[in-house]
Amino acid sequence: MGDGAGAGAVGLGGGASVVVVVVDGTALVLVVVRAALDRVEVVVGRFLSDFLVSEVQAESTNRAIRANGTAVRKRCISPAWRAASSFGGINADLALALELADRADELTMARFRADDLRIERKSDTTHVTEADRATEVLIRDGIQAARPGDAVLGEEFGVEGMGGRRWIVDPIDGTASYVRGFPIWGTLIALEEAGELTVGVVSAPALHMRWYAARGEGAFVNGRPMRVSAVTDLADAQLCYSDIPSWTTFRTTAQPMIDLLHSVWRTRGVGDFLQHMLVAEGAADIAAEPIVNLWDLAPIMVIVEEAGGRFTNLEGERTADGGSAVSTNGLLHAEVLARLAPARPRA
Repeated sequence: MGDGAGAGAVGLGGGASVVVVVVDGTALVLVVVRAALDRVEVVVGRFLSDFLVSEVQAESTNRAIRANGTAVRKRCISPAWRAASSFGGINADLALALELADRADELTMARFRADDLRIERKSDTTHVTEADRATEVLIRDGIQAARPGDAVLGEEFGVEGMGGRRWIVDPIDGTASYVRGFPIWGTLIALEEAGELTVGVVSAPALHMRWYAARGEGAFVNGRPMRVSAVTDLADAQLCYSDIPSWTTFRTTAQPMIDLLHSVWRTRGVGDFLQHMLVAEGAADIAAEPIVNLWDLAPIMVIVEEAGGRFTNLEGERTADGGSAVSTNGLLHAEVLARLAPARPRA
């Protein structure tokens, strides 16, 4: 190693050890190797405080550190919420939602692009797969075990339970993408308490991305705090949307949306949860959908608002259950709603 670089190892017992590489005072890599090399845990980042060890289940030597210690096959890097949840640093319900998302990611990724994936059409003609149903069951079971008194609303199996606390679950948002092997899909988990959405998690394992928030605790993406943009002029704004035909089908006219597309700096046809998460990150400034369900939006509302943005339906109501959605950086919201107002809901 060059000047200012070094490495150290510390035994943890039980066949585990820690190796830290430091360059100019910055810790770069932490590796924990457990006995028999059946599990490899890896963190790569500028600061160790940004990440906690990610547990990667090994399959023979593919998961092992090679003899010279220079290569590790790793599947992912876990963000800071693991550290926070381990030490009680975050909302306990958010920690549960993140753990449930971990389990869901394993299941959905195992069936993503599988040749034998079973696909059906629901009565509304939308797709549903075995993975959708199995993932929702997995999440429901996890909630029942951890919060037995809570109710659950899920896209595939409806409402179960009653009370002031209700979990809202979309096991795979973007199933149409999932069945075609397109990586923009994710698991959405939210908690509603006394009518207010308080926790939101959006996990997109095929994109290696996760966004999450709890009321009063800020919004995060892959362990990093995120904030909406400061763009104040539509001419400088980036707008994301799903498609134009849905505006014609579910609203009285698509023309206001088309006009808005021509009024902004840049547009991208990025649908489902991702358009709103880009707003929360500050990568986009506006996202709008003319037709959408509560389970598609519940966690999104929490995340966008905790990132400093504004979230309403097209009628300007602050709700995730209003049948449509507009998320912005807040600064552009009123103008966006005014421009889209002529596109009324179809009776």
